[in-house]
Amino acid sequence: MLAAALGIAKQTWPDRLVAAYALGSLAHGGFSAVSDIDLGLVLADPLLAADEARVSGLVGAVKASREPFADRLSVFWGSLPTLSGASQGGRFPPLDRLDLLRYGRLLAGSDVRAGLTAPSREELIVAGAEFALARLGTDEVVRKLKDPQSLACSDPKTLTKLILYPVRFLFTARTGEVGRNDAAVEHFTAAANGPAAKLVRSALEWRNTLPDDATAAQTIAAGVPPLYDEFLSDHEKRLGEYGRRDLAEAFAMWRHRLLA
Repeated sequence: MLAAALGIAKQTWPDRLVAAYALGSLAHGGFSAVSDIDLGLVLADPLLAADEARVSGLVGAVKASREPFADRLSVFWGSLPTLSGASQGGRFPPLDRLDLLRYGRLLAGSDVRAGLTAPSREELIVAGAEFALARLGTDEVVRKLKDPQSLACSDPKTLTKLILYPVRFLFTARTGEVGRNDAAVEHFTAAANGPAAKLVRSALEWRNTLPDDATAAQTIAAGVPPLYDEFLSDHEKRLGEYGRRDLAEAFAMWRHRLLA
């Protein structure tokens, strides 16, 4: 899928593709059957109005192939000025920029990372909080998290992400590093020994081996409340310290909806 996407990128931007990188678990390890395929594209500046539609067309063309993992492609893109913060545009959130700097695997073009600066801890936490609210803080997800049997019967990708995302966000907030699943679980369980720790260890295994629904439901019922309580309380405090009362209050409301 990476090769197919890269081939389309070279055809789409024959004179403007500066560099292409494998990102995520394909770069730093830990790829499994539930993983996304992350591709980073650096284009010549300035970005054009048509570039966003061309990226969408690339993703659509790969998906239309119906090959294994074709629906897992996620493309991050920008130019050197947008990656350095000198201008706006593209799609390269702070955590993915850090992933590019730390672990990006060059697939084509020239390595341009030497001129880039890592995002600050505050940038990482605020962007992660906004992502978490959009992906995990919805009423639909809250209902699923409060229904262990329903969550246990979810597809493996949904099941493991709803459990491991908070662990990864905590890891990044506490270390300033990319929340790789293995490292985040190891970090979390080194300081915790209870239902939440058991749950996150299990979720890491569930990325490769489907769980028994009944056993998984029991583990989820015991582990989700303390896991999310720790995550939401941690970020509510940090966001308040950064002066982001809007996000801190949103996390407090999320915590109340989930744990009340």
